[in-house]
Amino acid sequence: MRRTFTFILTLILVFSFCFPVNAQYFFQNNIKTVAESSEDTSTDTNSSAESIADSETSNDEMDDNGESENDTSTDEELDSDSDTNESSDTNPIGDSSSYYNVDNLKNSPDITAESAIIMDATTGAILYTKEADTTRYPASITKVMTALLAIENCDMDDIVTFSNEAVNGIEAGSSSAGINVGAELTVEDTLYALMLVSANEAAAALAEHISGSDEAFAELMTSRAKELGCTGTNFTNPHGLPDENHYTTAHDMALIMKQALKYEEFRTITSALSYTLEESDTLTDTLGLYNHAKLLYESSEYYYEYAEGAKTGYTQAAMNTLVTYAKKGNVELICVILKDYGADNSYYDTANLFTWAFKKVKRIQPLASFNLTEALENNSSIDNNLATNIARLNCTYDEDYYILVNKKFDESTLSTTFVYDEDSMNGRIGYINIYSDDTLIGSTPVTFDTTTEAAQNYLSSGETGDDLETAPVDEDSFTPKKLLSYIIRVIIAIALVLIIMQFVRWRESEKRRKERIRNRKKKHATSKTRTTQNNSSKTNADKNSISNSRTNSNSASSSKTNSNRKRRSRS
Repeated sequence: MRRTFTFILTLILVFSFCFPVNAQYFFQNNIKTVAESSEDTSTDTNSSAESIADSETSNDEMDDNGESENDTSTDEELDSDSDTNESSDTNPIGDSSSYYNVDNLKNSPDITAESAIIMDATTGAILYTKEADTTRYPASITKVMTALLAIENCDMDDIVTFSNEAVNGIEAGSSSAGINVGAELTVEDTLYALMLVSANEAAAALAEHISGSDEAFAELMTSRAKELGCTGTNFTNPHGLPDENHYTTAHDMALIMKQALKYEEFRTITSALSYTLEESDTLTDTLGLYNHAKLLYESSEYYYEYAEGAKTGYTQAAMNTLVTYAKKGNVELICVILKDYGADNSYYDTANLFTWAFKKVKRIQPLASFNLTEALENNSSIDNNLATNIARLNCTYDEDYYILVNKKFDESTLSTTFVYDEDSMNGRIGYINIYSDDTLIGSTPVTFDTTTEAAQNYLSSGETGDDLETAPVDEDSFTPKKLLSYIIRVIIAIALVLIIMQFVRWRESEKRRKERIRNRKKKHATSKTRTTQNNSSKTNADKNSISNSRTNSNSASSSKTNSNRKRRSRS
């Protein structure tokens, strides 16, 4: 009965503690919702947003062979024409970057490679193509995808075991680092062997480590390529050895390289000139690894000073292949060469394309001097009250947002506007749109932290409050902050219930313990009394026995005395 009473009392305490009477909860019907203030956005804003998609044009429409050899116009005249081209290339919507008007660059160099592409490493803008969507054999630049999957699916300190199949199952005489069967290397060490000396056993070992076999790993490679937007790629092995069903395109390889460059581990490995695999219990020899890409060495005649990393490839079927990334100033580009005639030509073609492309484009940062407060004041569709609330939310945007543009782009044509387009669930208040004259060329979101007090007030009532410390909070609305508070209260209440129940159990246990002690004392006292009585009885009996003995002794003595007296008397 006491337990039942305690449990009921505890439940009452829990509910009164966790759920205040004046709160309004998610299971009630009359919850307030944030007003759809986006209806205040002007029609011009909507049409501007729609024009973003309409203004993007396909890079594939560009002439694969670049500019005609017979073109005699100067760079200034051609680039000027490119700036005013009506079909200019635009990719304005992007989180941190975009590009504009870089698809009609002129005076590209002649190259011997059958296929090639120059792509911006961040935006994906295509500056040059030559049969970029024609399928070709990639040879060992396949290993860029192998490295990408290893980085995405493994930790760098995972252990890769080199099986007999991985070491001896590759084509005899093909690229190898000399790693022995049974060697156990980290993923990082294996990647250095893969990318620097194009070790085919390293590719096979990684494939087994990740997918169990070359075939299963090749399926993963092809699937990942499709996820990256590749449309002309099919892989059948992790190393690029000849197979008629193993092919890609220059465009697809650029997309794969672009993704790989997002990982610092990949950049570190591919830019290294050398690396050493130290002898160990499983690696029989110390192995020195030296990068095969000659355009990275200052001492080489093929050296290109802006190259940061590269992967070479060659088979008789594929001819020479090369994928390189280079950075000059704040512009980073990717160059892919397929089916070139000689390693030297692949280096020359790559350097010539990079040199040409870096002269044609630049990066601009249109938000370097942007002021959100001024932009709000200049937007006639935003009233003063809304502008004040937005200012109090401490909104942020990507100040480093950049746009890749033609080198001759006139930055004086730039202008920026703030467009109110609220998405309260994701903490977005609107966009900053960047224009060149009347053409929208870029856009980046303006966001706020939804967990701040001002944001909570704004989301619940549409007002941040004049004094954030005393700003009224809508007690009737159920917000994430309140939910978290209730969860914490429930946890505390459960802990209290457990503590109370444990205390009750302890009290009852203590009572039972004391009762047992009392019973033992009573039993002990009774036993002691009995023992005392028994001892007393035994003592009395002993005394009586002694007394009787003495009496008998006295009687015997007296009789003997009397007898003696009688004898004397007779005498």
